[in-house]
Amino acid sequence: MKFTEFLKGKGAKSSIFMGIFYAVCMLGIFLPGYTAIPGNIDQLPIAIVNEDTGEVGAQIAENLKGQLPFEEIKTNISNKAALEDLEDNELALVIHIPEAFSANLQNGDVSSSIDFTVNEASATVVASTMNQVVSQINTQLSTQFSQQTAEGILMNLNVPKEQAQEMAEKIDNSYVGNIVTINDIPDGMHNNMLPMFLTMALYVGAMIAAMQLVGAFKANRGKATKTRLFVYVQVTAVIIGILAGLISAAIAFGINDVSGEMFIQIWEQQILNYWVSFNFTATVIFLFGEAGMLLNIPVLLFQTIANGATISRDLMYAPYEWASYISPMYYSVQAYFANIFGSTSVSPFLMGLTLVGIVAMLINIVIVWIFHKPLQVDKA
Repeated sequence: MKFTEFLKGKGAKSSIFMGIFYAVCMLGIFLPGYTAIPGNIDQLPIAIVNEDTGEVGAQIAENLKGQLPFEEIKTNISNKAALEDLEDNELALVIHIPEAFSANLQNGDVSSSIDFTVNEASATVVASTMNQVVSQINTQLSTQFSQQTAEGILMNLNVPKEQAQEMAEKIDNSYVGNIVTINDIPDGMHNNMLPMFLTMALYVGAMIAAMQLVGAFKANRGKATKTRLFVYVQVTAVIIGILAGLISAAIAFGINDVSGEMFIQIWEQQILNYWVSFNFTATVIFLFGEAGMLLNIPVLLFQTIANGATISRDLMYAPYEWASYISPMYYSVQAYFANIFGSTSVSPFLMGLTLVGIVAMLINIVIVWIFHKPLQVDKA
């Protein structure tokens, strides 16, 4: 056999096609998706809560509102409500100016600080970007208000130059920005990316299983009714989810800094993840056969951006944001952020994940009912 004949074979042609197809899909989906960073940073919502009874707080709030690059800045909100929204990732940053800020600053009190609160149990880019923003704000305010405080006090006091200089040096550190982190994630990228890795580990396996189990469904037609075979496929998917979920949860606990109390909850979610992912990816396999994998691959890649692990919905371009509402990976990742690292309710995300699975299974039932004609069952 000549090499040219080998290249004309089905295996070589398929390999060449998949190599090009995967490269086009990956770069064509990833690169446009990540151009949202830092371009869409201004879409992140933040809150500035001014409770200062003096004039300085109002001036700071107004200046920050005009200088910060964010389009949505909430000001008519209480600090308690703002922190609750931050907990639910409806806000990316809360800037709180306390009641006695002006008085403390004018008195040279080292307790004159502004609270900057960031939620680490959120998309990686959001948390890191907010920390950078806070650092820049603190640098500017520290320089600005140490000078203003010194000038204000020295103007109100008739003191000799030597004492005035000594006084100014003490006042130099009168402002300190207080950075508060809620839902702290342990150090290490493996901890920050754990929600995504747990989700993807079972999603990819379920996608491959969808092709194999649907293939088994078709291969066994005539040996049992299609209803019975469909039930067999679903039960098998649940069994695989139980086993794969147990192993994946054990690996995560062996490597990551996760509380032992979370093991059962993570295992249960992994079982749900697998079953939902299986039905979600099996839809195109039931419809188009093995060729459906050509659609499953770009859908998988699309969800790696739309799942919210790296960039939040506020930063996503419209197609990725729309995809997040029907993406099993999005609901799973957000459920893990809430369950493992956060204190917000996990229920909405698990309900969303379950709803995607039920809808996908119902679609599969309709496809099997319409497109897979009944065959006479061999009773032998």
